[in-house]
This record gives sequence, C-alpha cells and structure tokens, in this order.
Amino acid sequence: MTTSIHINALDGIVNVNSLFTLAVFIGLAWNPRDPKDTLISDSTCVPGPSVGEDLVAFHVYSFSCFLFSSLVAMGLKQAIRISKSPGYHPPVEFLAHINRSVLRIGMLISGIGSVSGCAFLMLALVNVVQVKLGTLACGSSQTFAAVVPLVILVPIALVIYVCAVLYAFTR
Repeated sequence: MTTSIHINALDGIVNVNSLFTLAVFIGLAWNPRDPKDTLISDSTCVPGPSVGEDLVAFHVYSFSCFLFSSLVAMGLKQAIRISKSPGYHPPVEFLAHINRSVLRIGMLISGIGSVSGCAFLMLALVNVVQVKLGTLACGSSQTFAAVVPLVILVPIALVIYVCAVLYAFTR
C-alpha cells in the first residue's frame, strides 16, 4: 500500500514536470524580438533588452528545476522497484529494504524542484506578457489583466501543493 502511494506521487510529479517542461521549450522557441509578434502600440511601452534576457534566463532556470525534480523522482521510483524485485532481495517487507527517511527526503527535494520550476515559469510568463502587451511600468490595463491573475493564482496553487507535500511528508 505504501509503495503504490509513493509511486503514484512520484508519477504525478514526473507527469506535471513533463507538461511544464514542454511549456518551457515552447517558450524558448518563441522569438521575443520579432517585431510582428507584439500587440504594443505605444513605443514607450516596449520593454528593454533586460526583459528579454530575463525571459530566457527564467525559462532555463525553470527547465533546470523541472529536469532536476523529474530525475530525482525517477531515481526514487527505480529504487522502490529494485527494492521490491524478488531477483535482488528475498521477498520480505518493503520497509526493510528501503530507508523510509531517504525516500521522504527525496520526495521533498523533488517537490522543491517542482515548486521552484513553477515559480521561475511564472516569472518567465510575466516577461512574456510584458513583451507582448507592454511593460508593467506603462500601466496598461491589458498587461495588468494578464499578470495579476497569474501572480495571484500560481502562488496560491503552490501554497496548496506545498501544504499537501508537507502533510504527506509528516505521515
């Protein structure tokens, strides 16, 4: 029972990370310097090069965090499968073969990687909005309409996720 719960949790982390990694690759493939790919009509609201640099940097940071988290989760899944395999160990209780503390810490580290990746992806999306709709400093209602829900909903979801991970970590 405990093993299947851990494997399902690790599968969930890997699946979500895969979706977000796809989003990061799509974001990196997009060219923010394409003058035809913007909706900004006021030339004073066009972002400077630092916004484009931050956009790429946050995508790379996000990708790194998602990849790290997925690799840790996949490694933990393999450790669980090997420890349960009768070819490697005699068929005895699962908890006797895998250090439960190491498993929990690995799951926590994987969760931290996913949360960090989400935070960096959110920052990259804020920069995408600034490139497409104008900088936040210009005060465009469209820019704020796109950014405000993003910076409210994503952190709320991350807090819920962190609480669930911490709850599972303490059980």
